[in-house]
Amino acid sequence: MATKALNFKMDEADIEDIKKISSVFNMSQTEIVKNAIRQYINKLKKDPYYRLTSHVMEADPEETEEILRHLDSMNDDDFEIVASERFEL
Repeated sequence: MATKALNFKMDEADIEDIKKISSVFNMSQTEIVKNAIRQYINKLKKDPYYRLTSHVMEADPEETEEILRHLDSMNDDDFEIVASERFEL
């Protein structure tokens, strides 16, 4: 996979925290940021809303509201995967 650069701004306090952690754990600042982003992305990918809508290219506001209403009414048992099938077209 190709590596690309990403440029973004952060609060000074967060940058200072990264520098301190980098020093204490002898890690590069880039490695710390990449690991944190990777963890956050993995967390978001497990979110039920993401899992239900990631394959949908565009959902209008009404569809989004309907999905969120259904998700709010569900409990943890509703999100348990009991079977999985793969279809290829």
